[in-house]
Amino acid sequence: MNPISVRHLASRDNPDFRFWLRLAQGRPGQRETRILLEGEHLCRAWLTQFGVPEALIVSEDIQARAPGWIKPLWQQCESTRRIVLEDHLAQLLSQVQHGPAIFFLVETPLVSLPARITQGCLCLDRVQDPGNLGTLLRTAAAAGLADAFLSSGCASAWSPKVLRSGQGAHFAIRVHEHVDLSALLTRMDIPLAATTLEAAGSLYQQDLRQPCAWLFGNEGRGVAPDLLTQAALRIHIPQADGIESLNVAAAAAVCLFEQRRQQSQ
Repeated sequence: MNPISVRHLASRDNPDFRFWLRLAQGRPGQRETRILLEGEHLCRAWLTQFGVPEALIVSEDIQARAPGWIKPLWQQCESTRRIVLEDHLAQLLSQVQHGPAIFFLVETPLVSLPARITQGCLCLDRVQDPGNLGTLLRTAAAAGLADAFLSSGCASAWSPKVLRSGQGAHFAIRVHEHVDLSALLTRMDIPLAATTLEAAGSLYQQDLRQPCAWLFGNEGRGVAPDLLTQAALRIHIPQADGIESLNVAAAAAVCLFEQRRQQSQ
């Protein structure tokens, strides 16, 4: 790769590096206007959906080895956007072990709430575990849902752990954060479906061929009662005796792909 005009950083005291390190470590409950994407998959997904990043950051090792997959990313970024870090600095930024040290610095995408909700979507009430949240977004995107609406109290959708768990789902589904889910219901032209053990029918006896808004709740407390009362479809997933409930991400996968199965028939 052509090193001309590439900016090299060698000190962790550099203010830009300190800023990137803060983004890489994440701050719970803090919405950042910029984010740091790590790894080939996320960087490729961003480039396909949004174009060149604000900065392409790679380690000296990656620049020297120049694996084939990185060349298109390198070539599409102007020289002024290319930054090479000494390997020890890249390791400080990285959230994974033994992965290729490549990062995109980008602006956090902003999306507006739709005036009316007519397509299948995901509504999340205070889902706090980053791994669960990323998996939920990934599952919703794979199931073909258009939007994900996250209430206040959910983990930050663009935090490093959620991004890593989502594996590019953020770029395949519109992610809305800090949404008042009660107010959102007034925009819905599709029924609200929620999983619950109370006054609920079996998932496999529901007609799910039409779009609906799927509502899943907090890992320990479930869906807030005021939201649950507004669900037109109250659904439970049959399971073996003695097991209280499924993990929220697992429950969502079962529900969304049962719907997808019915819609494909």
